[in-house]
Amino acid sequence: MNKQNKDLSNAIRFLSIDAVEKANSGHPGMPMGMADVATVLFKHFLKFDPKNPNWLNRDRFVLSAGHGSMLLYSILYLTGYKSISLNDIKNFRQLNSICAGHPEYKPGSGIETTTGPLGQGIANAVGLAIAEEILREKFSKKIINHKTYVLAGDGCLMEGISHEALSLAGHLKLKNLILLFDNNSISIDGPTSLAVSDNFKKRFEGYGWDYIFIDGHKEKQIIKALKKVQKSKKPTVISCKTTIGFGSPNKSGKASSHGSPLGKDEVGLVRKKLKWKYPPFQIPKKILNSWRMIGKNKKNIKKEKIKKNKINLKNIFINEKKKIIKNLDMIATRKSSEKILTILSKKMSNLIGGSADLSGSNNTKTINHKIIKPGNFNGNYIHYGVREHAMCGIMNGISLHSNLIPYGGTFLIFSDYCKPSIRLAAIMKKKVIYLMSHDSIGLGEDGPTHQPIEQLAGLRSIPNLNVFRPADSTETFECWEKALEIENSPSVIAVSRQKVGPVRKKFSKENKCSNGAYEILRTNNDISLTIFATGSEVSLGIEVSQKLATENIYSKVISMPCHELFDKQKKEYKSKILNETKIKISIEASTTDYWKKYIGDAGFAFGIDDFGKSAPYKKIYKHFNLTTENIVKKVKKILN
Repeated sequence: MNKQNKDLSNAIRFLSIDAVEKANSGHPGMPMGMADVATVLFKHFLKFDPKNPNWLNRDRFVLSAGHGSMLLYSILYLTGYKSISLNDIKNFRQLNSICAGHPEYKPGSGIETTTGPLGQGIANAVGLAIAEEILREKFSKKIINHKTYVLAGDGCLMEGISHEALSLAGHLKLKNLILLFDNNSISIDGPTSLAVSDNFKKRFEGYGWDYIFIDGHKEKQIIKALKKVQKSKKPTVISCKTTIGFGSPNKSGKASSHGSPLGKDEVGLVRKKLKWKYPPFQIPKKILNSWRMIGKNKKNIKKEKIKKNKINLKNIFINEKKKIIKNLDMIATRKSSEKILTILSKKMSNLIGGSADLSGSNNTKTINHKIIKPGNFNGNYIHYGVREHAMCGIMNGISLHSNLIPYGGTFLIFSDYCKPSIRLAAIMKKKVIYLMSHDSIGLGEDGPTHQPIEQLAGLRSIPNLNVFRPADSTETFECWEKALEIENSPSVIAVSRQKVGPVRKKFSKENKCSNGAYEILRTNNDISLTIFATGSEVSLGIEVSQKLATENIYSKVISMPCHELFDKQKKEYKSKILNETKIKISIEASTTDYWKKYIGDAGFAFGIDDFGKSAPYKKIYKHFNLTTENIVKKVKKILN
C-alpha cells in the first residue's frame, strides 16, 4: 500500500482496535486484516453518498462477517455518515449504541442489513443483487445499475446457507454481485484446517462464479481484481488472502486475535509496529480529511428518482371477498391463497413471489406470474429450488433493497429451516411474507416427518412476527390483506392442504382477521363456554358448538387467525373475547401449551403433544381425539 492508503487503512484498524479495547469485548482481527481491501473498495470503486444514504442506485456493501462490525462502523464514521459519531464508536457494544456488537439494520445509516449469524449476509446480498436486476429491467440501466459487495469470512462459507445462496446466484448469473472472501484461514477454534479442506476455486467455479485470488494486503492486486469485476458476466468472488490481526506482533495470524481484545500491551506493540503515534480514538486531521474527501467525492454522481405507483388494495380485497362468498364449496386454504395471489400478482408490480421447489404444492405460482431466469429478470416469480434457508435469507435482501415485497412458499414443517432468516426479518422490521402450506396433520399420509406439531408455537414465540392461520377463503383473503398492510413486521400465512368448508358465509367489508380474533358463531345470548380455534379446526369448533346447543349447552366460537394481532387489541375488546365465560377450550392440531394464556387453568386445550401419524387425515384426527364426538364428550365432563 502507498503511504496515503496505509494511513487510511490504519485509521480503520486503530478505531477498531481502540473500540474493542474500550468495550473489553469484540472482534479486532477481521477489521485489522481486511482494512486494506476495504480502503481500496471505498476509495476507488464503491458508489455511495454519505449525504444521501438512501439513494436507490447506490452500491450495497454487506458485512456478512458481522462479528467484524467495527470495520463497517469505522468506515461510516470516516467517510462522513451522520449516523455514526466518534462518541458512538467509543460506546461500541454499549446499551443503545448504533455501534452494536454485530451490525443492526437502520434505514439511512449505511448499515444495509442485520448480520451476525454467519452466511445470512451472503443470502441477503444475493437478494439485493436479484432486486437490482429486477428494477434495472423495469426502469432501464440508466436509472438502476449498481453493484452489491458482500464481505464474508471462512465461517460464512462453512454455513450451509452459503452453498444454497451462492449456487442460486451462479445459476441466475448475477453479474453485479461481488463476494470479498476474507481468506485468513482462522476460525474461533484455531486454523480452519481443523475442519475444512475445501478447494474454494473449484467450489465457486462449480457454482458458475468467476474466481480471483489475490494478496489482500497488496494494493495493486486489490485494484486489478476490483477493476476486472466491473465488467464481469458472472458473479465473482475475490479471495483475499489476508492476515487476521494484521500488525499485531504476537497475535497476527492466530485465533487469539479473532474474538477478544488484543490487550493493552499488545495494542502498544501494534501502534509501534504500524508507526501509529496517536492516542486512542484520535484520527489526525489530514487522514480524517482524506477519508471525508472520499465520501464527499461520491455525492456528485447523478441521481435519478423513481415514481412509486400506489394501488387501492382495500377495494381489491372487498371485491374478491364478494365473489368468494357466492361459492360455498369445500376448498383448501392453499387454493384460496392462490386465488387472491392471481389477482395480486397482476395488480402489484412490486410483489415478487417464489417457492422452494413446491410451487404446485404451496400454490404460490399463478397464471399471471412470469419466471425470473438467467439473463431475463423481466418477471415476478423465482424458482428457489430446494433451498429453504437461502430463499428466506434472499427474500430479506429483496425486501431491504427498495419497495419490493417478497413472498415465498414452503411447507410449514420446513419453517425450521427458515427460522434464522425469519427471526432476522422480525428484528429488522421488514415486510416479508412466508406462505407455508400443509399446516397440520391434515396433510395425511406423508406422516410425522412432514406434519407440523410444534412449529406454530415456535413461530408465535418470535417477537414482531405475525403468524396467520386462516380458516377458509374469506379469512385467507383477509390475512393476505393484513400481511400486505403491515409495514414493520414479517408475516407467516399457514394454509391447509386438505379442503375445508366455509366458516364465513356472509359478506362483510370489515377485515375481521385484522383484530386477530373475533366471534364467528354464538348459539345463545346466555352462554357457558367459549371455544377458540384456528385454521381448519374452526369448522370443527363450529360443529362442536352446534352439537352442544342441541343438548342445551350454549357457547360462542372464536376464530383466532392471528394471536399476535389479538394481543395488541384494546383491553375492552380482549376482555369481551376472553372473559365472558369461566370455562374456555381451544382446538388446534398443534401443541397445546401456548393456549394456556387464553383459556386459563380451568380451560382445556384440544391438540397434539406428540408427533403425527401416517394415514388418511380424517383417521389421524380421530386417532388424536380431534373429533366432534370426543370434544363434546369431554366438554360435558368439564362443565359438570
